[in-house]
Amino acid sequence: MNRTTRYLLVVGVAVAAGLAWFVTRTPHSPLDNQTPAAATPELIQRGEYVARLGDCVACHSTPKGAPFAGGYEMATPMGSIFTTNITPDPQTGIGRYSLADFDRAVRSGVAADGHRLYPAMPYPSYAKYSDEDIRALYAFFMHGVKPVQQANQPGKIAWPLNIRWPIALWNAMFAPQGAYQDKAGQDALWNRGAYIVQGPGHCGSCHTPRGLAMNEQGMDESSPRYLSGALLDGWYAPSLRQDPNTGLGRWSEGEIVQYLQNGRNVHSVVTGTMTEAFNNSTQYMTDHDLAGIARYLASLPGDPQRDGPAWDPARAQALTASDMQKPGAANYVAKCSSCHGIDGRGQGQWMPPLAGASSSMAKHSATSINVALNGSDRVVAQGMPDAYRMPPYRNQLNDQEMADVLTFIRSSWGNQGGPVTPAEVAELRERTRAASSNPIILQMR
Repeated sequence: MNRTTRYLLVVGVAVAAGLAWFVTRTPHSPLDNQTPAAATPELIQRGEYVARLGDCVACHSTPKGAPFAGGYEMATPMGSIFTTNITPDPQTGIGRYSLADFDRAVRSGVAADGHRLYPAMPYPSYAKYSDEDIRALYAFFMHGVKPVQQANQPGKIAWPLNIRWPIALWNAMFAPQGAYQDKAGQDALWNRGAYIVQGPGHCGSCHTPRGLAMNEQGMDESSPRYLSGALLDGWYAPSLRQDPNTGLGRWSEGEIVQYLQNGRNVHSVVTGTMTEAFNNSTQYMTDHDLAGIARYLASLPGDPQRDGPAWDPARAQALTASDMQKPGAANYVAKCSSCHGIDGRGQGQWMPPLAGASSSMAKHSATSINVALNGSDRVVAQGMPDAYRMPPYRNQLNDQEMADVLTFIRSSWGNQGGPVTPAEVAELRERTRAASSNPIILQMR
């Protein structure tokens, strides 16, 4: 063995050893060796509210299961995974987790036994949780949640994609660490909103486009891609920036609060996974926190180049005789106009408008198709199921008819969304199902 070969061998061994150390090391927690605070009723209640902010119940519970016992199947591009039991059961849950173990799982994505969590768990966002909120969250899960003995289900991800150690490298590139720090030059309300949106609320998990490595293309307002809209599970999560067509550019701060508090406003009603977020999370937030979220979102500039010419409300006029000659017009009048109007303006906050709606303006047609095919899940505000919901039309319209009526909607009243093809309808028809008309309430205790 010559000198060069020996040198390369030594370097290779050193690199391999360093890589092995890096991917198997236990991340540091600022709460290492700290004793949990006394679990007072006030701290447990605070932790329950923090869990509401993070919407933990939506993923770690099932409609017929015990709170936080896991078992919810989540589809990913690599295959399905099942959420875990996070009740304080010592055998199958997190009952043996120390405060630091809990912190590492939530903010770093590393379980107590050292295995890496898939980033379907939004720890890249949860990394911004404050130490105080982690302590409160720990108190709630250890003392406010009933332990449930329920074994975790293995995922359905095939080898080699189910190997976990590469996640450590993914984390190093795409999961920044560190609790949220107030931004200088912004007031307390803005910073509170930024903390919730970027951290516990993990809004970017749905509303920020992802790269080839399934990483969010921005984690805060420093990136123009952050919260600029993204495709997700057969839906298009719209921009939360000040884009007048596809985002919140025409919404006041008060209307943002109303949407998060009531599930609807004059512009839109919650649909898709946002229904779950509303039913289980945003409606429980305090007025101050909702105002902070609205203030922060209202500060994010839109992108005219991406969003296109601003929609003109004057274009939302009653259909003319020539409009009625277009494919899809007759079905719109027969099946849609009684709620959404001949002018597409809807009926206040109860029947959302289609004229100028973000789903009608977005180049991605997924939400338009999904809602028309499957209808909307039941919105439950303050314990009362909504009396108004979009019915499914998957059994009433074939792919061509559905494509025609959606193309008509997305090209009428000044809408700029563009055409929908029968193939797009067929693809979503195959992999989605009709929304449930039953109200789904996930209990926290």
